[in-house]
Amino acid sequence: MSDDRRRELGDSDEPVEDEIHESFDAVVEEGAERLQRTTRVVLTTGFAGGLEVGLGVMAYLAVLDATGDHLLAGLAFGVGLVALYLAHSELFTENFLLPITALIARQGTVWQLLRLWVGTLVSNLAGGWLFMWIVVQAFPQWHPVLEEAARHYVDAPFGLETAALAVLGGSTITLVTRMQQGTDSDPAKIVAAMIGGFLLSGLQLFHSILDSLLVFGAIQAGASISYGDWLAWFGYTLVCNVLGGVVLVTALRLVRSADLLQGRRRTSSADPGRSTREQSGS
Repeated sequence: MSDDRRRELGDSDEPVEDEIHESFDAVVEEGAERLQRTTRVVLTTGFAGGLEVGLGVMAYLAVLDATGDHLLAGLAFGVGLVALYLAHSELFTENFLLPITALIARQGTVWQLLRLWVGTLVSNLAGGWLFMWIVVQAFPQWHPVLEEAARHYVDAPFGLETAALAVLGGSTITLVTRMQQGTDSDPAKIVAAMIGGFLLSGLQLFHSILDSLLVFGAIQAGASISYGDWLAWFGYTLVCNVLGGVVLVTALRLVRSADLLQGRRRTSSADPGRSTREQSGS
């Protein structure tokens, strides 16, 4: 189908389906909002994200302790991603698709992206550490299952299997973000969050933030696991999460939206102050 024919059939003048055009605009706008946040907002949003996803980890441990079934526990973990969505906080791994798209559309800078990533990552870990300390004190009966769950990650040797699990972890959470951006229905967004939670925890995919909470809890519960053990696992998991989210999900969406990106870039070049005015509401 030619671009001209595509424009005739759709409501917009863009050479793509109307749904893709509308979704692209939403992605750029929210991505730009995230890039424009102050450092204070980045840190508090990330810290809240670490606390709120801890609800999912708590539910996961409760079901795992009662049943020993990782798939059932994975279903329970989904409440953590629902909490993130409803409370408007976020994880580091949710900041691939939206801000990168906005950056390429010239709605932000590389410095803003790095600040968003580093600030969210550090504050996620800090919030998660604090939440797990409270959980460990509140539920001492979970200490054995907590250590077992943590050792699944920190004792795993780095290799093709663990790297693949981490790549899938990054791509899965990024795809959840994409699915939520593709609909205006809150129930559908909650379903997407539950699906993502089930896949991440039920299949024990490697996720740098979520699984760090399990390791932090095990350390706080007195397991023979050190922060050095956690850091060795965390390093390669983080890199592979980024690869999964950026290469398997974000890059493909950027290629599909290449025409729209070029249009946004031309508009930004012609009117550099436009994004600033939009952010300020003027």
